[in-house]
Amino acid sequence: MTSLVEHPRRLHVVDPVTGAHHADYELADEAAVRLAVTRAREAAHWWAALDARDRRRHLLAFKASVTSRVEELAALVRAETGKSLAGAQLEIMLAVEHLDWAARHARRVLRRRSVPSGLLAFNQASSVEYVPYGVVGVIGPWNYPVYTPMGAVSHALAAGNAVVFKPSEYTPGVGVWLAQRWSELLPERPVLQVVTGDGTTGAALCRAEVDKVAFTGSATTGRAVMAACAERLTPVVIEGGGKDALIVTADADLDAAARAAVFGGLGNAGQTCAGVERVYVEQAVYEPFLAMLAELVRQVRPGAEPDAPYGPMTTPAQADVVRGHIADALDRGGRAVVGDAGSVRPPFVEPVLLADVPEDSAAVTEETFGPVLVVNPVADADEALRRANATSYGLSGSIFTRSRRRGLALAAGMRAGAVSVNSVLGYAGVPSLPFGGVGDSGFGRVHGADGLREFSRPRSVTWQRFRPAIDVMTLQPSASAMRRSLAMFSWRHGRR
Repeated sequence: MTSLVEHPRRLHVVDPVTGAHHADYELADEAAVRLAVTRAREAAHWWAALDARDRRRHLLAFKASVTSRVEELAALVRAETGKSLAGAQLEIMLAVEHLDWAARHARRVLRRRSVPSGLLAFNQASSVEYVPYGVVGVIGPWNYPVYTPMGAVSHALAAGNAVVFKPSEYTPGVGVWLAQRWSELLPERPVLQVVTGDGTTGAALCRAEVDKVAFTGSATTGRAVMAACAERLTPVVIEGGGKDALIVTADADLDAAARAAVFGGLGNAGQTCAGVERVYVEQAVYEPFLAMLAELVRQVRPGAEPDAPYGPMTTPAQADVVRGHIADALDRGGRAVVGDAGSVRPPFVEPVLLADVPEDSAAVTEETFGPVLVVNPVADADEALRRANATSYGLSGSIFTRSRRRGLALAAGMRAGAVSVNSVLGYAGVPSLPFGGVGDSGFGRVHGADGLREFSRPRSVTWQRFRPAIDVMTLQPSASAMRRSLAMFSWRHGRR
């Protein structure tokens, strides 16, 4: 975690478990941010002018550099977030997979494509090409300080942009480390830079004349980012969190569903935008599923050890949010199956399993961002889908059923940007799939071909192959040209 108390112009980073001093970083002010963007602008011209194959070569060298020092980066992630070693290693591996995909596929995805010109413009040859924005500002979160921002960083770079990355004030060292790896490869080309700081630094980045901003964080902060970017009509990509649901049908593999719920709900101490916070189970299997899940949850204990299932709350204030949600759920008539408000013992929160929680409680409607699972019964899958969709968020969701047809039908009805059937977060390891949400979970996409196009501007190009036989694209077309054009128009479009 981070404090700004000891020195007003420095980020004082401490271990989230012990509170011991870890490192200090600069708090970049508006002038420092604008300088970084100016340097990035110059580098962007060079980077965009490179052949796509050359950009791929540099990006793969960057990937190899990160991979060769994965243990060093994982240790840094652990030091700043407190998460388990396996959790840190997994997010790095996933980030590298997406970087590799973006580097290898950018040329194919973004190449110029011919498109049909249609009857009216038969004499024109038409194409669409994708060009980089220029400089992209990326504002990253603390819960997955490598995987999440690298989704935007990788695809923005692969699309030909320079990037100025502002990591969370809780995990500045991760951002600095990534920028250093790039600098070691191309020290004279600041295509990837980092500016460390708090919210004021992020606001300065939004106003520093970048060409696009990619933000991950709360919906509230996302709105503030949009407001700042609106001053210059700077386009944005927003990932604003989630309140993801897991649906368990009566025919599901209950053991697999319960284990997935534990992974999605307790992983990274529940500090996951896309995971599992709510579980809706068909009444016929509700009690056996709840008993199975409770047994698994009771076996989990947080800790500071590298092999602990999960670590502490990374930010001190989150423990109070978790405690408040648990207390509210119980006050409204929910029941504690495993743990209760007393399970919150900062910096750790032991797993909490709540059942029969009213749908209007904070534990159901708001992001808890802690190791708390709410499990409620439903009459059938249709009711489960209605409840899953009854939220302002729409990031991702999960469904467990033995019927492929039923699972895909429920997925089609889920208001979410990504859905996994018979797994949790299955899409996260598929680099070709886009990721993003709807509603308070934001808009825009990272990852996959859509992620590459997100950081590119489509440009339409036509060139006249020959003079048109009937020319109406002129200031004063002839009467005969208009008669013939209208006749063709009526013939083509006047019939059903």
